Amino acid sequence: MDFSNFLLMRFEVILLAVILLLIIGEIFITQAKKDAVIHLAIFLFGIHTAVGFFNLDDGSLFGGMYRTNTLIQCFKSILNVGVLILLLQSGDWIQEKIMKHGRGTEFFVLLFSSLFGMYFMISSGDFLMFYLGLELSTLPVAGLAAYETTKRISSEAGIKLILSAAMASGTALMGISLLYATSGSIYFSDVITAISPDSLTILGFVLFFSGLAFKISLVPFHFWTADVYEGSPIAIASYLSVISKGAAVFILMILLFTVLKPLIGIWEKLLYIIAIATMFIGNLFALRQQNMKRFLAYSSIAQAGFILLGLIIGNQLGAATVIYFVLIYIFSNLAAFGVVQAISLQTGKELMSDYEGLYRTNPNLSLIMMLALFSLAGIPPVAGFFGKFFLFTAAASEGYYFLVFLAVVNVTISLYYYLLVVRAMFLRKSNNAIPYFKNKIYMRLGLLITVIGILILGIYSPLYEYIYELSINLQ
Repeated sequence: MDFSNFLLMRFEVILLAVILLLIIGEIFITQAKKDAVIHLAIFLFGIHTAVGFFNLDDGSLFGGMYRTNTLIQCFKSILNVGVLILLLQSGDWIQEKIMKHGRGTEFFVLLFSSLFGMYFMISSGDFLMFYLGLELSTLPVAGLAAYETTKRISSEAGIKLILSAAMASGTALMGISLLYATSGSIYFSDVITAISPDSLTILGFVLFFSGLAFKISLVPFHFWTADVYEGSPIAIASYLSVISKGAAVFILMILLFTVLKPLIGIWEKLLYIIAIATMFIGNLFALRQQNMKRFLAYSSIAQAGFILLGLIIGNQLGAATVIYFVLIYIFSNLAAFGVVQAISLQTGKELMSDYEGLYRTNPNLSLIMMLALFSLAGIPPVAGFFGKFFLFTAAASEGYYFLVFLAVVNVTISLYYYLLVVRAMFLRKSNNAIPYFKNKIYMRLGLLITVIGILILGIYSPLYEYIYELSINLQ
């Protein structure tokens, strides 16, 4: 490999360097100054995120196992921005809850290792690289879900996640094996020319799709979601809800629109049914939730159903709307999780009833939460409205009018339960309201970035046009 090869793998090489530098820092930084690891990790990852925005040439490595182009680089940069915001929001929690147990560096190493696996999964050119990336992205998160070892519910979340992930991984691997049996190759470029809609191929696709549907929390593969989110640290719940789901959506979109395009008659019908089930079950179960982490878990399930409206189209327009929606979803969901984390860190309260009267004591946090929930609900003029509008328009352009109608019904349902939180914060009074507190600089910066993202993405339409131009790489 020469230097140009390393440039093609810029995201992976720099992230690996960040991981190694953190391990070296853990060795040489004295115990009294371990908090410096937090600043070092955020600083190094911030540089990594900034470098990712410089364009690279398209290319492939390892005989086609690894590939990259401008669209894939865009995917990775979006994930980087989300992880950077998450790190800023988690800095205070790590300092106050994790560092005292001497496990701060391990948190960053596991988190970055999971992201490292997502890079390879997104850039995979064959099913072997895809599967290795899938496993590397999943296993560290299981450890992170059980990271608060002093809490029994956290250990339970880790066990549930690793067992569910193992089942999903085995199912996906069985599907890959059947696709290999019918096509005679694991390389995407070969599979697309050899695949045909026979019974064995369809079975292989269904099994493979089931494995990825687990990571996206599509119905009926969503049962783990609420329990794992509730038991995990809030930082990891938001990582699972945003970064892990976003990466899985990206690679599923790539495979459906390219490798599995000959099976569009099959997966089009499958996505239609699953989209309806996911939207309704996610929204209806969210109506019953009082714990904010479980509330946002079912909200994220419903949002996954909306994403399928773009995937079902199978063309450049669908790809652009999915990418744009995921980008908006990252800012919106991280804003909501950020407020929940800030309140939980200061007070330990995570119930919706605890938010009563919040506007009177913490108006800034209330406004950020309201903005995030309005974006998730799709209320104009915030970004979430345009994300859903583009999805609905794209689906309607292909004749899916009934599916769009059901999606609008679900938007109405979601607006009701999002307004329950808004009502608690702004209209309810409480004698035991959460007292005023001031967040530290990292949390304030993380929340500020999410607010800017929610507002700007709803106004700056050239960004959507740029993503649409990049999406030609999927054709």
